[in-house]
Amino acid sequence: MSRIEKVKGKIPVAITIAGSDSGGGAGIQADLKTFAALGVHGTTAITSITAQNTYSVTAVEDLKPEMIREQIKAVAEDLGIDAGKTGMLHTEEMIKTVSSEVSKYEFPLVVDPVMIAKSGAPLLKHEAMDALKNYLLPKATVITPNRFEAEKLADMKIKSLKDAEVAARNISELGPKAVVIKGGHLERKDATDLLYYKGEFKIFSAPRLDVKTTHGIGCSFSAAIAAGLAKKMEITAAVENAKKVATLGTKFGLKIGKGYGPVNPLAHLYRESSKYNVLMSLEKAKALVEATTEVAMLVPEVGMNIAMAIPYAESFDDVAAIEGRIVKTSEGARAVGNPKFGCSSHLARYILEIIKHDESKVAAINLKFSDDILKILEKWGMTISFYDRKKEPEEIKRVEGATVPWGVKEAIKKVGKGPDVIYHKGDVGKEPMIVIFGEQACDLAKLIVQLAREIGKKEKSRSMVGT
Repeated sequence: MSRIEKVKGKIPVAITIAGSDSGGGAGIQADLKTFAALGVHGTTAITSITAQNTYSVTAVEDLKPEMIREQIKAVAEDLGIDAGKTGMLHTEEMIKTVSSEVSKYEFPLVVDPVMIAKSGAPLLKHEAMDALKNYLLPKATVITPNRFEAEKLADMKIKSLKDAEVAARNISELGPKAVVIKGGHLERKDATDLLYYKGEFKIFSAPRLDVKTTHGIGCSFSAAIAAGLAKKMEITAAVENAKKVATLGTKFGLKIGKGYGPVNPLAHLYRESSKYNVLMSLEKAKALVEATTEVAMLVPEVGMNIAMAIPYAESFDDVAAIEGRIVKTSEGARAVGNPKFGCSSHLARYILEIIKHDESKVAAINLKFSDDILKILEKWGMTISFYDRKKEPEEIKRVEGATVPWGVKEAIKKVGKGPDVIYHKGDVGKEPMIVIFGEQACDLAKLIVQLAREIGKKEKSRSMVGT
């Protein structure tokens, strides 16, 4: 049977041929989330049903090979399959069935040779190993073993990157076009994945993360490669993008369950989809500030700014602010430019540091220092803390941009949590400042409008008493 013709311009379709994880962290559940995050329609051929959570696999029920065959056939004959991936194939019969069906429809296939669950439970029967090597790997476009799986496939120990290169060559002789040996278990400083393709090696590295949100990382990684292939990406580019998706999904994984929490492949999607809402919140904040004359009295000499980060922010480019800041004029506060990502290093440093301690505080605004302002904010029930720039260690002062992260940590120590307000009273050449944090830029703008009016009333009252 020839490959199903594809309709020009249709959404790419990928299939995951894998087991179901009742805990939703790995298997087809992780795969479908990854496909969706990368703009690919996900379909399934379930091979096994597992009773599984973040720390154990308590039961496995295999589906009959004929049912697996029918699932693949049903998808291929209607939707077409642009790429696929395999996960848990528990028996020899399953592997032979999948190999046969893949041959019929000729779609690029990513093989994740799932052998052992993170809990240690075996997920591939011993007799199925030969079937994997003889029937499935010759059909594979990419295979993605971890160190221990690669050791079994290559029949050798892997203790170094050089060993991984030898193993990758050996595995490639079993038939796959490309071999990726995942480096999560290699004893290296970074998490280093090794790609062997067309006789050449390429390394993809990311910082090793000290987290317990790694359940399903292999599934998500291989699914991301399959998604890339479904979108007609070249193999190397698909692997590189998958590395980024898996790293981000692990770094911002879901801290649930008693064991290893699931990766979060949707972190990639949330970041991208939230950018519009962040810019709109800043637009509303800008309009509100400019429409309220009294806000000008809160603008510091260096200017005011309002900033807001996307979810899972990691760098200045993930934080938007008003380009050129907000300045005081005779007509009130006026924005120099428009909301833009990556244009504020000052408030971005505050946000990037405080979200490490309180993920809800993704927006910030800076005001001139005033005891009256602090008293009002305290009256409103806000948690206030501070840091003393005069006590900043010399080694911190010498590093460009290190003052704010240090100051935020100091302020957090004083109250034991991420405060709503952080202030400092300045230093030589440094203007005193108040920074207020919140969940939305537009909400912070509403707050300072209320604050400006309150301050205005106080000043008017004092003026009347003086006369």
